[in-house]
Amino acid sequence: MTPSTPAQSGKFPGTVDAVIFDWAGTLVDFGSLAPTQIFVEAFAVFGLRITLEQARGPMGLSKRDHIRTLLADVGIQAQWVERFGRPSNDLDIDAVYHRFMPMQIAKVAEYSRPIPGAVETLRALRSQGIKIGSCSGYPRQVLDVLLPDAAVDGIAPDCVIAGDELPAGGRPGPYMALANVLALGASDVRRCIKVDDTVPGIEEGRNAGMWCVGLTLSGNEVGYSQSELASADPADVAARVARATEKLTQAGAHYVIESVADLPAIVAAIGARLARGETP
Repeated sequence: MTPSTPAQSGKFPGTVDAVIFDWAGTLVDFGSLAPTQIFVEAFAVFGLRITLEQARGPMGLSKRDHIRTLLADVGIQAQWVERFGRPSNDLDIDAVYHRFMPMQIAKVAEYSRPIPGAVETLRALRSQGIKIGSCSGYPRQVLDVLLPDAAVDGIAPDCVIAGDELPAGGRPGPYMALANVLALGASDVRRCIKVDDTVPGIEEGRNAGMWCVGLTLSGNEVGYSQSELASADPADVAARVARATEKLTQAGAHYVIESVADLPAIVAAIGARLARGETP
């Protein structure tokens, strides 16, 4: 995409106003492990076998939409028909969701630890007067458990929007990102940055008219825990990072980095582009 020039966009204030973060795989829960494992366990309750890779596929969507997407998978749907003698329907999506929720609530606090560098990055942004927003595919009930523990560790955005609390819906629509703009009083979506480790999260930011930064190594697309990463074959790590970079770039990310620890330099680069009159 060719950036806008000052002549094309008119006078434009060249500073970053707000950064809007995802949660799992972005600010907390290195590898986005909490939701992934619980999907596997929730489907097992209904006698369905899904892999961690399948569970990761729709990550970034609201959890009900995530379940809907998984049940639409040909192989998973075939298991459902074999077990229950009919295709799944909306009531079945509700049933899986209601089984998933208490399991997720019980486990999410175990995965609330900040991703290395997250606390320092938030501190650096605030020191520049940049507002801190956030949104998640997690429903509000799950976030209400996660947020207090994350805050104790230094992760406390100015705004938190949950995946189930907007009538218009969640990702890849722009609604949660735009709700942050309203809540934060950000002056212009073109001065906002969306940071996310999933394809729907990047699409959300693009649909909202924001700069978008994708995260690879810490997030869902690579999928390592920190302990797994420490013992992984470097060639496998590089291959996973390359695949994640390609997916997030194709989704529309303006920049792709390994983790939130690398974000301050990108915010500075975007600020410089804004100063030149460029827009997302």
